[in-house]
Amino acid sequence: MTEKDKICYIRPKRALRRLKAAEEENITAYIYGVSGIGKTELIVRYLKQKKYQMFDAGRVSAEELEGIAESEKRKIVVIDNLHDLAMEEECEDIKEAIISLIEREDVWLILSGRCAVPPWLAAVRYREVFYVMFDEAQENQYIEYTKILLTPEQRKVSRNYCLGVPLGWYITWDVYEQIRLREGLKEGEYFSDKLFSELIDRGLSQMWDYLDWHVYDNWDIRIQEFLMEVSIVDCFTAHLAEMITGRNNVESILSRVKWLGNFMVERTEKDEVVYEFRREMCISMRRRLKRKYNKEQIHALYEKAGLYYQLNKEPIRALEMYQKAGEKERIASLLIENARTAPNNGYYYQLKKYYLKLSDEKIRTSPELMMGMSMLQSLLLDIEESEHWYQELEQYAKEHSGRERRRARSELLYLEIGLPHRGSENMVEILKKAHLLILDKQVSLQEFSVTSNQASQMNGGKDFCEWSKRDRELAKGIGKLVEFVLGKYGKGMVNLALSESFFEKGEDNYEVASLANKGRMQAETGGKLEQCFVADGMLAWLHIITGKVSEAEELLKRFYKKAEKEEAERLLPNIETFIIRCALYSQKKAEIEKWMKKAPDEEQEFSIYDRFHYLTKVRVYLQNGRNEQAYNLLLKCEYYATVMKRTYIKIEVKLLMAIVQYRVGDERWDETLCEGLKMAEEYHFVRIITREGAAIRPLLTQSRWEPSRVESKEGEKKNRQFWKQVLEETEKMTRYYPGYLKAGIESVTLSDAMLEVLKLQADGLSKEKIAERLNMSVSNVKYHTQQIYKRLGVSNKAEAVMEAGKRGLL
Repeated sequence: MTEKDKICYIRPKRALRRLKAAEEENITAYIYGVSGIGKTELIVRYLKQKKYQMFDAGRVSAEELEGIAESEKRKIVVIDNLHDLAMEEECEDIKEAIISLIEREDVWLILSGRCAVPPWLAAVRYREVFYVMFDEAQENQYIEYTKILLTPEQRKVSRNYCLGVPLGWYITWDVYEQIRLREGLKEGEYFSDKLFSELIDRGLSQMWDYLDWHVYDNWDIRIQEFLMEVSIVDCFTAHLAEMITGRNNVESILSRVKWLGNFMVERTEKDEVVYEFRREMCISMRRRLKRKYNKEQIHALYEKAGLYYQLNKEPIRALEMYQKAGEKERIASLLIENARTAPNNGYYYQLKKYYLKLSDEKIRTSPELMMGMSMLQSLLLDIEESEHWYQELEQYAKEHSGRERRRARSELLYLEIGLPHRGSENMVEILKKAHLLILDKQVSLQEFSVTSNQASQMNGGKDFCEWSKRDRELAKGIGKLVEFVLGKYGKGMVNLALSESFFEKGEDNYEVASLANKGRMQAETGGKLEQCFVADGMLAWLHIITGKVSEAEELLKRFYKKAEKEEAERLLPNIETFIIRCALYSQKKAEIEKWMKKAPDEEQEFSIYDRFHYLTKVRVYLQNGRNEQAYNLLLKCEYYATVMKRTYIKIEVKLLMAIVQYRVGDERWDETLCEGLKMAEEYHFVRIITREGAAIRPLLTQSRWEPSRVESKEGEKKNRQFWKQVLEETEKMTRYYPGYLKAGIESVTLSDAMLEVLKLQADGLSKEKIAERLNMSVSNVKYHTQQIYKRLGVSNKAEAVMEAGKRGLL
């Protein structure tokens, strides 16, 4: 042992304590951990003053173990590399000999290996009791001893790849010293980013070399090949492993791998066991694969993995595998398949890099690819390119006949209905034409989602505000026709569309709820869960505008569980965001901040599918006083709304933008507000305004806006009623949620006496009863009440109780 080794060894105190306890009680000690963690070194150092016999489990014979003579004096026996027995097909005699040693009173046995206690030792383990030990190294102590000088960020990176393994830190120190001496750096000098990058690269390389030569090469060649082959994926099931490797004994191999060492973790997903390599094992095996296999062999593995994912309806993973396999034809066929399965729900944003890599020549060979490109470019707000591919598809239909012509016409019809940038103009005529073409069997139309996974039809896949002007007429005239054309998505659509239209126009809440429930029941009977979301969304909004936000939250959380159970993964983010909209009213700041950490980042990429998240983020920005971020995001949303003819979103953006301008002192706020109010008035949309409650109330009271003058008295009367309803409902929302979107709300402290008064007020007691209960004068109660109102920023008892509840004071 060199002087260097003596200095660098860090005593794992906890492991040593447990080892000592095992010796004193004569209980078998079982030490396990990944290769390089220092198991053997721990044993050798602990026993350095004692006599002991040490055997290697992979090399020892049963006769050698059975030959350890019995005596009155206790003997210490160490059996290292116990994991090697898991690799041997015929070693029952050695296992029996080890079990015999465990049961002997004159032997203290220490076992060591890379795996947890193997199954063949389970029975004797619980009968005889083991001390099972696994300790990670004391990294900070090691760094101090070796004087490795790293910045906090560099230490974090080093810790990430060393993973608590002493070998990793030893190699790091060794390479660190080599670089330091080569560069002539003095103690106390930090490594530059370039030198630190070299340290990590060389350290990792040496670590993987150690695992390659001292661990993997000792394994059965079939296990080596299996692990290299499945390492191309981050995690796998037995079925996927069978597909990749072509082996029919995967379960047997996995059971053997499990006891080679703790290189994998297991978890259960959807009643199936999923295996995942630990990071260092995965990197090491992929590195080894590149050295041992040629490109054709590796490509074949990726192709088989891609086929598995394709058959399993996981297109994104399939495309990743096909790309690594260089399978351009399979990529194209998968994109065609994706375009055929409900394009509005297609994985366009995730798949766009694959679409955009296709050559124009390849796209022109397939009506599905041309339709997919037209739809994708529209989603990317490139209207010119979208229309270009629509025209290419038109040309294809003209140049072909029979089945190919029918395919092209079907895709053209789908685009006429579904292209986002075309809005809903002429939609009635288009749907009537679609109805006739489908009845005549000239085209077959794919399902068209009118919600785009939003809790809205009016503001879903397209903007249907114009339809709201003639809601009852259209429902009666083309309701059945639309339901027929849209198939399963049409189930319950008419009732839900009416419910939403009536809600937005501030009509009878009872009728809104009745229509929403009726539509939900229709959707549940052979329809789509997306329509159920619209129904529950309407009911949730009804709860919110009547001051029962907690009931809205409960409703949405129940629906989230339902969607989760039915594996409607694309609905889940929007349901969660709707719950956050509720949290903004109920002032649940912790939930809001947690959501913000994972909300889509508009600075990285603006996705129109994330519009509901963006407009929720705007409100969070306002709540947090981040007016500049709110304004910048609103500008992006406004551009999107203009290009895509989204009337509803444009109104919403105008109202929120006016709030931002008002808060930063921009005098244009009233002009912006009036633009939004004028648009809302045109459609008689009351609740798009009143939902902003306390945030928009000061603007409404100070604005110079007046209802539009119209020629007929009846029209002017309706406009006056609209404005009156807006003001009345906004006042109600302000009373229900006085803290909604109030930026920078300061913490409020109430004295013990004030809290007592407030609690009794919440219980409904009068000032006289409170004075009697607290043994104080009525005037004193009045004084405390005034102070409570002042500190909470409210004007009456009901508001005080509500605000205090939101602040957690009650």
